[in-house]
Amino acid sequence: MFWQYLLIFGAAFLAGGLNAIAGGGSFILFPVLMFVGIPPIPANATNSIALLPGTLASAGAYRNEVSKDKRALIQVCVLGAIGGLIGAVLLLRTPPIVFLRILPYLLLTATLAFAFSKKLTAWVERKQEQFARLKQLRTVFITILQLVVAVYGGFFGGGMGILFLASFALMGMTNIHRMNAYKTILTSCINAVTVIPFVIAGVIFWQQAIIAAIGAAIGGYLSAHYAQKIAPILVRRFVTGVGTAMTIYFFIKSWLT
Repeated sequence: MFWQYLLIFGAAFLAGGLNAIAGGGSFILFPVLMFVGIPPIPANATNSIALLPGTLASAGAYRNEVSKDKRALIQVCVLGAIGGLIGAVLLLRTPPIVFLRILPYLLLTATLAFAFSKKLTAWVERKQEQFARLKQLRTVFITILQLVVAVYGGFFGGGMGILFLASFALMGMTNIHRMNAYKTILTSCINAVTVIPFVIAGVIFWQQAIIAAIGAAIGGYLSAHYAQKIAPILVRRFVTGVGTAMTIYFFIKSWLT
């Protein structure tokens, strides 16, 4: 049992550091939670809860950015909370065997979103002018897109921050700091609101979640001091590699079960 806690702490420490630098921490912690014997749906719920303190701490660092347009932030947070709750309820109503079948595709989506996030954002920015000509249609499209991403975030969560960045670019945002502020606070809202159905359903493994939360918080804090010494491209390649490996592993596992 001790080695399992140590493994969870180490994975969470690394996940917290990755989230602070480039994102993709779920690729590390979620598979480890399953490896130590936690069923897939509780592992997913525990992963979301464990990484919440780190995202909340990051959200606090962006308070100056979000204070510039609180109305827009409230609107996207309400939308995110609704979508997050829907996604969490869908997760709890999904049979474990079905979730295992879906999981490789979720990981594939998250990995591709992470790997091509820069190209995705650049493409969205190039298309902003076209969307601007159809303002009403763009508003409806963005609202639906953000709701879908929020549902995805409540159901699984991996890669949702990158998808939100793309939606913000569609909204016309160009300030990356403001976009990251909205992304961090929105993902925090979604992870926080999913606590409610997860707690009610009793699917959270609290001992593992607390240990992981401590590890993620420490990893996220320390990474702020040492992140500049690591080339971002190396971190992104590492996260993409882990995501690819996990995707292949769970595809094979789903085929064999």
